[in-house]
Amino acid sequence: MKNYQYLSLVFILMLACKSTANEPSPATQNKAIELTLAEANRLAALPLHCMQEEYPNKLNQTLENESYLKGPRALHPSFYGCFDWHSSVHGHWMLVSLLRQFPDLEKKDEIRQKLLENMSRENIKVEVAYFFAPQNSSFERTYGWAWVLKLAEEIHLWEDPLARELENNLQPLTDLMVEKYLEFLPKLIYPIRVGEHTNIAFGLSLAYDYAVTVQNEELKNLIKTRSMEWFKADTNCPLTWEPSGFDFLSPCFQELDIMRKVMEPTEFLDWLNRFMPELSKPDFQLEPGRVSDRTDGKLVHLDGLNFSRAWVLYGLIKDFPVDYGHLMEVANAHVSYSLPSIVDDNYEGTHWLGSFAIYALQQAP
Repeated sequence: MKNYQYLSLVFILMLACKSTANEPSPATQNKAIELTLAEANRLAALPLHCMQEEYPNKLNQTLENESYLKGPRALHPSFYGCFDWHSSVHGHWMLVSLLRQFPDLEKKDEIRQKLLENMSRENIKVEVAYFFAPQNSSFERTYGWAWVLKLAEEIHLWEDPLARELENNLQPLTDLMVEKYLEFLPKLIYPIRVGEHTNIAFGLSLAYDYAVTVQNEELKNLIKTRSMEWFKADTNCPLTWEPSGFDFLSPCFQELDIMRKVMEPTEFLDWLNRFMPELSKPDFQLEPGRVSDRTDGKLVHLDGLNFSRAWVLYGLIKDFPVDYGHLMEVANAHVSYSLPSIVDDNYEGTHWLGSFAIYALQQAP
């Protein structure tokens, strides 16, 4: 793919940053970014290309013995593409999400066929069985678990006959992920505050969305209880310490995101004024994470950080436009810095960054 294919979206984003910098009206700022069908078609090509691409692949498995040595597709017939299991899962989420938002995607028939092939009932049974093999019970905890539930939520919301078939096929894995959350969260004494996969606030946030959508009160209440126990007393999150060298999540912002979801609005605003008081300042600025080498699979994580920061800020602005509408410029600057990076022919980033970009753009007010 070439950069010129994305110039229209980048141009929109640049205009959005410029137009919102001095806009006092949250109502005007709410329309800063729009994902068009043209850009959706181009971004959809990223996971569509890799969802059935077996190699290169990072398995992240612990072997009990040599009998468990198998290829990615044999181990994970549903989610073997896009370099690793969790990236494959959120690549599938991205395609379902785009189809739900844009039913007339150019390659909709190919997408639908590949979704059905990968997420067949038989393939999902193999995916479930993998978690019961020796050494695999904590596989993808909780990042991959969270994306499975996000995928399940998206399919559940999709009003299409194919969605009902996919939902039924995926249900055993969805149920297993819920069970794993219910088992693991009570045992985790201390929260995991890192900028990568195991960040617990991120895992809670996507799982909470699923629980709310499907009205799973047990999971919803457990996530709320644990979030309050871990984070309610937190103050003055050290945002100046971020980012670490290859973060793709912000510990401060991810904590903000889950607390926004589980707390009552007035309580949350009081909490946020203690947790990140600098955000309420009209002149608040935050530099996007800078990437020195996008061929480095770890350093390119910082593009993901920019998208994840943006989606947290968009969620905050959407819920509290009067108090935090001024953060639109910051959010847009993060997106516009990293968006061009996902158009390069660089598998280290393109296999997953498209999902983060779409999720960020879809959270925009």
